[in-house]
Amino acid sequence: MTTRIKTAIGADDGAILECSGVERRFGGIVAVTGVDLVIRQGEIFGLVGPNGSGKTTLTNAITGFYPPNVGTVRLAGKEITGTAPHKVAKLGVARTFQNLALFNGMSVLDNILLGRHIHMKPGVLRTALYWWAAQREEIENRKIVEEVIEFLQLESIRHELVDGLPIGLKKRVELARALVAEPQMLILDEPTGVLTPAEADQLFRILGRLRSEGKTIILITHKLREIMETTDTVSVMRRGEMTATVKTAETDPEALAELMVGRKVLLRVDKQPAEPGAPILQVRGLRVVDGDGVERLKGID
Repeated sequence: MTTRIKTAIGADDGAILECSGVERRFGGIVAVTGVDLVIRQGEIFGLVGPNGSGKTTLTNAITGFYPPNVGTVRLAGKEITGTAPHKVAKLGVARTFQNLALFNGMSVLDNILLGRHIHMKPGVLRTALYWWAAQREEIENRKIVEEVIEFLQLESIRHELVDGLPIGLKKRVELARALVAEPQMLILDEPTGVLTPAEADQLFRILGRLRSEGKTIILITHKLREIMETTDTVSVMRRGEMTATVKTAETDPEALAELMVGRKVLLRVDKQPAEPGAPILQVRGLRVVDGDGVERLKGID
């Protein structure tokens, strides 16, 4: 499957996203300040930092959920500072969220179809008067959705309710919903937070294929292995500020960790062999289901 890409790039250097002096406050709390950022077309750009460093707040400022109090955001050469989220989406920016944002009670197919809403021309009167155009639009939207379902290998679960899916599949459905919007730029907020290593590796293979087709991807994470193995460029945030932007090939996990926390970090610790004593805690058959009905733990001994 070859996903369709809009390529309305304005800057000569290939920049698709530019942030200049972005600041976002919540009352007296400065969540993000003085952020300058340039992301170029067709790269996987990593945004890394500890929890609470401002990564998601910066994303929300870019996409219009929390407009910047100070600074500017430009997409493909056009200023979009303070533009409403649905208008940013129409300009070619799609995102997934740190917490799942699927609609329970709906099928995989229906959840994915919702990603096409920005390309639809709704209206009862229009549908009644121009039913042939509405039918043609429906066929086109279905075709694009089917391409993405095939690309992400979701054919076998297309009619299943999302409620009972494993968390890894839910993440893939959310990615599919973002891709059917045909974005120029895809923002993934902590996409592997609840995935197994095998599921995370599968996701990164998918991202590699998307990059090869020209997609621009922003990967937000705090996992240095993912940054080193996946990204082309990485920016580091700490306490709401951008501390550095480097080519991933020119850095290493130790240097990134130091930028993240502001001091040297030992990623490898030499320890003496352990000498276990008698058990002080035993668990048998532990199972945990969260408030969304997702099974977080199963059969833990």
